[in-house]
Amino acid sequence: MRFTTYQVSRRGGREKNEDRMGYCYTREAGLFALADGMGGHPEGEVAAQLALQTLAAIFQREAKPALADPAAFLQDAILIAQQQLLRYAADKGMSDTPRTTIVACVLQGRKAYWAHCGDSRLYLVRASKLIARTRDHSYIELQAALGRVSSAAEGFNRNVLFTCLGSPGKPMVDIHGPMLLETGDRLLLCSDGLWGTVTDDIITEQLASRPISDAVPELVEQALRNGGPRCDNVTVLALEWDGVGDADAGEESASVSTQALEDRGFASTIQGRDGVDGADRRFEMDEAEIDRSVREIKEAIRLGNERARANESTAKKKS
Repeated sequence: MRFTTYQVSRRGGREKNEDRMGYCYTREAGLFALADGMGGHPEGEVAAQLALQTLAAIFQREAKPALADPAAFLQDAILIAQQQLLRYAADKGMSDTPRTTIVACVLQGRKAYWAHCGDSRLYLVRASKLIARTRDHSYIELQAALGRVSSAAEGFNRNVLFTCLGSPGKPMVDIHGPMLLETGDRLLLCSDGLWGTVTDDIITEQLASRPISDAVPELVEQALRNGGPRCDNVTVLALEWDGVGDADAGEESASVSTQALEDRGFASTIQGRDGVDGADRRFEMDEAEIDRSVREIKEAIRLGNERARANESTAKKKS
């Protein structure tokens, strides 16, 4: 598997950068993830970092060297990240849980799978066209999906999210894929600091017409200019899919070939201690913790399905 990647994060006009991003890969699979810690809640940067650490830890455990079920991995890993945030808040006696959005993509074989919760986005551009984009879990996107036009009076809450990681209720996680990739496909993961001030058309045009090493920094600079002195954090992680074979000797240094790894090898840019305070080691997941979390999620899903079937049976009897 070969891909070329470029990533950048800028603080903008905020006091601190609460965005986090990174990727990790084995010989046969790659995970790319970005999280945007939410303002208005404590320790947004911790929420984003813990979410990425959790996904990376589970990916390293499950990709041996391929994932058995990439879509199930994304679903389970994001829900376990939710558990980790609630555990972190409870352990520290916090009255409010740190919260974050997340978007993550798995590449395996010639296929891409992705998932998101909140309003961090993924774009897939192929041959000058926008093939796919995630739909934000926000009021305005919900209205658009329902075919409604929001009134001016509703504008104040148009970007309010109705789900994220760290909220008390179960987060909504949208899963997509598999999407069969073609050589030259470009995927871009970003926080709302980018798409909030740069249109989808411009993002698509830049990705389609320039190398990602040129397109990404230009898009970030546009976002910072458009956002002005109070611009949000702007974070982008982009990659170009180069194929599944060995890397050519003449490829530029930004290109990664997973074939250089051994069958059980693992590489990651997601650092365990980066950006998290001294409590972070207590939240690094070991095998036993991952196993327990997976069992809890499976059991919750099973009980939920049983309740749904029971409710359906009751409704049929009444009718």
